[in-house]
Amino acid sequence: MSEQITIIDYGMGNLFSINKKISGFKINSIISSNPKDIETANKLILPGVGHFQKAIENIKKQNLYDSINESVLIKRKPILGICLGMQLMAKNSEEGNVNGFGWFDAEIMKFRIENKLKYKIPHIGWNQIIKTKDSALMEGIPDSSEFYFIHSYHIKANVQSDILNETDYEQRFVSAIEKENIFGLQYHPEKSHDAGETLIKNFIAL
Repeated sequence: MSEQITIIDYGMGNLFSINKKISGFKINSIISSNPKDIETANKLILPGVGHFQKAIENIKKQNLYDSINESVLIKRKPILGICLGMQLMAKNSEEGNVNGFGWFDAEIMKFRIENKLKYKIPHIGWNQIIKTKDSALMEGIPDSSEFYFIHSYHIKANVQSDILNETDYEQRFVSAIEKENIFGLQYHPEKSHDAGETLIKNFIAL
């Protein structure tokens, strides 16, 4: 059976640039809002741009919530959350009054910046990552590699072993998480040139 990656479409993602990157590696990837395509995939990507509460509402409205949960928690398929997609893996967010998937003991918080002249919100542009543990996802990616960010909220992970990367932006914040088959990135690998391509290849190879 050939590898299939399903990019989950719940109406709030940067879907086509991710699909283009994966297709460039000669991997069968599809963009879908059909629960069956989640169930038959080998791996999943959960992208996202926008509002936390709206995202969860869309996922439930399209009957995707249970299929995603079963694929990740019971079938243990590798899943990569990107930007808002990573944030949805937390318990809850300051952005809206709904619960996330709760796969990580974590909350999503708005940046609290003191020097607003130097540090603008949203945090947009290139920034370095600090690798906090070994991971197959980060294989071949040097510490202090630069990735592309665009976000106003960040994750507060309460379990140290879940933290994969950190990044400095006035304060140090968690920029990637990992637990077993679940991976989440605050930054956008599909916009991050060589380092991003390496990361996507690593996910495909898991």
